[in-house]
Amino acid sequence: MAVKRKASVKKKARAKKSAAVKKKAGGKKGAVVKKKARAKKSAAVKKKAGGKKGAAVKKKAAGKKKATRKKKATKRKLSKKKAGRRKAAVPKSRKAMTKSDKTTIRLIDQSAATVHETIKKSQKPDLLFPVRSLGNVSYSKKKGYFEIGKQKKTRTLTVNTVKSFAQTLRMMALSKQLVQTNDFATKRDAYYQSKNWDAAKFEEQSESDTVMDDIEAMFSVDRISREQLRFIPDEHGGAVAGRLVVLDPDRETGRVERIDCTRFGSGAYSIPSSVEQLSFETKAKFILAIETGGVFQRLQSHKFWETNNCILISLAGVPARSTRRFIRKLSDECKIPVYAFVDCDPYGISNIYRTLKVGSGNAAHLSQFFCVPNARFLGVTPQDIIDYQLPTHPLQEVDIKRAKDALKNDPFFKSQVPWQKAIEQLLKMGVRAEQQALAMWGLNYVIEEYLPAKLANRGAFLP
Repeated sequence: MAVKRKASVKKKARAKKSAAVKKKAGGKKGAVVKKKARAKKSAAVKKKAGGKKGAAVKKKAAGKKKATRKKKATKRKLSKKKAGRRKAAVPKSRKAMTKSDKTTIRLIDQSAATVHETIKKSQKPDLLFPVRSLGNVSYSKKKGYFEIGKQKKTRTLTVNTVKSFAQTLRMMALSKQLVQTNDFATKRDAYYQSKNWDAAKFEEQSESDTVMDDIEAMFSVDRISREQLRFIPDEHGGAVAGRLVVLDPDRETGRVERIDCTRFGSGAYSIPSSVEQLSFETKAKFILAIETGGVFQRLQSHKFWETNNCILISLAGVPARSTRRFIRKLSDECKIPVYAFVDCDPYGISNIYRTLKVGSGNAAHLSQFFCVPNARFLGVTPQDIIDYQLPTHPLQEVDIKRAKDALKNDPFFKSQVPWQKAIEQLLKMGVRAEQQALAMWGLNYVIEEYLPAKLANRGAFLP
């Protein structure tokens, strides 16, 4: 019995020890399992957290990328809008630049480039301009107009000339801009544009006019006029009536307007500031260029142009650039002679007629464009005063001085013997007469008697 009890005790002890070992082993195993579970859970948590963080990072990155794309798109949109504005500044109808437009821009660019290159060489740049005076003018009988001489004036960049030099370059830049945008500016517009030029602005319009004339004179050797530089006068030209259709293309659309100068009733067509774009249709036999508005109105209202198949043009004193250019284009393109009908006094002869026919000393560089070499002087002549017994006025001191100056210094009158005799006759008579003095014999005497008689003897017109 004792032996059995002892064996049972040992068995229980072993079972207890085994259970303890198992318990301990189970505890360790559980701890490992738990540790693994915790590690797994922790990894899952970290993974989840990492995923969230990564998603957040990715989301943030995507947001930044989207914002960048949006910013770039906005920038492109603004850029297009800005380009659209620039494009809108150019008329939709802008056609390819003409040959003269290209020449104008080329000359301006060349002048600016020369100045720039000279400065880069640490040298003083300069600009050369023709001297605009009667002393630098010659009359060519072959060409029929005044030509500018070889005398030049130099505008060098110095401390004293920096303002006028800068103004000249700014005026050229404005011209280039006007050509590129198919626009124009009056002389007054150009003056006010300079108010944006800071220290280079003009104080008076006379300053800007002088710079503009100098630039025109400089480029005139390449047959570029102020109008081609896109600077036009503030005033319109004279009036036109008679057998003429003016073809005027619209600047925006290019559509050609046909302007019939016989259909203005008691009025007349007004010559625009720029006439280069105009062309003509006519079967008229001659152009009558008339000094005074009163005589023009009388001939127009009685349709002198209809009975004599002609074109009437009012000069309104010394003819404006646009009037002279209009007559020149019309005469050249349609092969029509031009007859001048002005007052018989030194001013009408040596200023109005001479300027129309051969140009002026101060603007001889323009003569090739604006004078009318084939013009002839119908009247009123000194001999007309005698033949028609016209009422007269005494020559004033200024008249006498002007007449003597013409005989002594004017290249045109010095080359024309018939004119020398006519002016000397006028000085000897000591009187002058107006066109409207013919009204002494009747208001329509000029229409019914004087002009028909003169036109019947065109060979007697003064050159």
